[in-house]
Amino acid sequence: MRTLRIRTFIMLCFFFITLVPWIFFVTAHFIETKTLSLAKNQPQNEILQGKLTETIHLIEEGAAQWRDANWQNQLHTQLRQAKMDAVILSSSGQEIFQSNPDRGGSLSSTERFSVIEDGHLLGRVIIYLPKSNATQMISTIAGLSLAIFIIGVEMRRFLLKPLEKMSFAARQIAAGDWDAKLPSSRITEIAEVRDGFETMVNGLQQSYQKQAELEKERRFVIAAVAHDLRTPLFALRGYLDGLEQGIAQTPEKIAKYVAVCKEKSVQLDRLVEDLFTFTKMEYLETQLNDKTVDLKLILQKSIDSLNPPARQKDILISNHSAGNCIVKGDTHLLERAMNNLLDNAVRHTPSHGEIIVQCCQDGHKVKFAVRDTGPGFNSEELERVFEPLYRGEASRNRSTGGSGLGLTISQRIIRRHGGELAADNHSGGGALLTGWMPAADPD
Repeated sequence: MRTLRIRTFIMLCFFFITLVPWIFFVTAHFIETKTLSLAKNQPQNEILQGKLTETIHLIEEGAAQWRDANWQNQLHTQLRQAKMDAVILSSSGQEIFQSNPDRGGSLSSTERFSVIEDGHLLGRVIIYLPKSNATQMISTIAGLSLAIFIIGVEMRRFLLKPLEKMSFAARQIAAGDWDAKLPSSRITEIAEVRDGFETMVNGLQQSYQKQAELEKERRFVIAAVAHDLRTPLFALRGYLDGLEQGIAQTPEKIAKYVAVCKEKSVQLDRLVEDLFTFTKMEYLETQLNDKTVDLKLILQKSIDSLNPPARQKDILISNHSAGNCIVKGDTHLLERAMNNLLDNAVRHTPSHGEIIVQCCQDGHKVKFAVRDTGPGFNSEELERVFEPLYRGEASRNRSTGGSGLGLTISQRIIRRHGGELAADNHSGGGALLTGWMPAADPD
């Protein structure tokens, strides 16, 4: 659809409002004079002047016959042919002759003169001349009125109605009707406003949908984690009740009860920490405390913290990091991400297995990998491993103690640092988690 700018539209309106009255004027002139030439006005004026001269001559020559009916009929005939009217007054001001009692409505200028003979005033004469351009003026006014009316209709069509429809659509959208149709317009500026408004509406709709999805996910996570909290809480309460009631009477049994309570408290702490970090990353939009950190040192800290549970299963953690792996980011969040990766590997690696950690700088990226000798991921797990609360069929019974948020949190932390985290199976067996982050200047 071809569009016009407001400036062009206004210029066209101005041209139209000038052209239409001119067309009406020329048409009226043609109807009256049977010619399109406006130069005809000069001969017309000469003819009118000739008739006026003849009429004045007739009146002056017939001064003695002013009251004669035949002479008055002759004068009346000549005035009618010349489209004039006349009034003859005596020297005392009395009316002697009047050609049209209703004169003045269609007449304009007058010609006044006195008739004097032998030094005596015989009377005064008033001659009313016709309006030579009355028809043209009326036509011009009619054309101007028509042009204004048409321009008003078109301005409402091209300017006002699209704006009214856009205002109505805005109220519909504000009421939650995202399917409200925005009107089109052939005026460029209004079309641009409409396109910008549509872009804004699409952005708001996407934001609203994302917010709804986040709210749905938030409720799901809270409900799921609350359900997960019940299992260790019930177990912890049961063992504490057993200690209180004296069911555990031997030192060995008491030590077992205490160990289980400690294990369940650690599990509760992990669940609460995962929920807090997940909420912090997704909803609070925490500003990263950007500092230059060595990812190799962070990995080593994570290895040191996971060594005790790894030794309980006779799992060897090998660190093959090389060089400076300098990145910019939040040390606490990065430690949390690496702890989750290693914790996941320790929990899913069988006894006497091995976990290999690698980190190196490759160009403008710092790459890292965590490989274990566990069963790896099946096809469904590879597709859903980073979904919140997804654990995989093999560990649905929560025997590993995971919340199902660890890998999700790690991926979101890495993404917040401008990198990416991916899951795969190693060709030699076991799960392989690889990622990268932008490298920072060591200085």
